[in-house]
Amino acid sequence: MYDYRRGESVLGAFLLGGIVGAVLGLLFAPRPGKETREVIAAKAKEYWGEGYEIYESGREKVTEAYSAGREKAAETAEELKEKLEAARKKLREQVETVSKEAKEKAAEYAPAAKETVHKAAEAVKAGVETAESKAEEVLDRIAERAEEPSLDLEKPGTGAPAVS
Repeated sequence: MYDYRRGESVLGAFLLGGIVGAVLGLLFAPRPGKETREVIAAKAKEYWGEGYEIYESGREKVTEAYSAGREKAAETAEELKEKLEAARKKLREQVETVSKEAKEKAAEYAPAAKETVHKAAEAVKAGVETAESKAEEVLDRIAERAEEPSLDLEKPGTGAPAVS
């Protein structure tokens, strides 16, 4: 439908109504045909001139708006480029700082971590040796019992095997 927020639609409708009214008025006027054609031709030239002026005015406005928009877009792009470069620089600085701090912390904690790992390895080795010796003792006891002849295989009165 019509967009009344813009003046072009109203202006266009007004001009069109004026043209139609003028043409109808000329066609029904009591003049001879030659005179009517001359009046119509004169009015057509007049309206054509007005239309051309409106066209030129609109074209100039569009050109100006395009140029202004283009300049604004270029300025905005430049500002964004500068902000992006500043953000990149700040990010690089932060990465370098964090990286440097991480290297320092790693160098600081590496000897302590190495010592802790060494102590843990020794503790594990001692635990394995202890477990190994206990396992040998248990296996030796089992082997000794397996070699002993057992005469009393059942507990008296229960029918269950004797466990000592």
